[in-house]
Amino acid sequence: MGSGRQARSSGKWRPAGLAAWAVIGALLVACKPPAETRRTPEGGAEARGLALIENAGCGACHEIPGVTWPKGRLGPSLAGFDDVGLIAGALPNRPGTLAAFIRNAPSIKPGSTMPPMPLSESQAADVAAYLYGLDHD
Repeated sequence: MGSGRQARSSGKWRPAGLAAWAVIGALLVACKPPAETRRTPEGGAEARGLALIENAGCGACHEIPGVTWPKGRLGPSLAGFDDVGLIAGALPNRPGTLAAFIRNAPSIKPGSTMPPMPLSESQAADVAAYLYGLDHD
């Protein structure tokens, strides 16, 4: 009985049993469903975003589904962007953050090699909508 293996003795919980239940509880809390990551853009935003991507020449540096040419390799592929956890490996993947990064990456993440893009806030939001819709189920 002194081995500490028995979790309950005489109607009282032993420390080993309490610790085990604490670990199980912590694991159950950690297993909650992930935050909703899929975004549904406003009507037309994705189409406008694709047109802006093509006009701005984003494909010169990035491989982007829907852009047939060029297929750049200098920057990361943007396929499956909605499933990316961090923008540029450092920023939370949120629409406002992405739109700001698209417009002026060096001001959002100093040292970024992505140049500022000649886009308005609403245009950058449309580009973000396109990227978020790439693998939308």
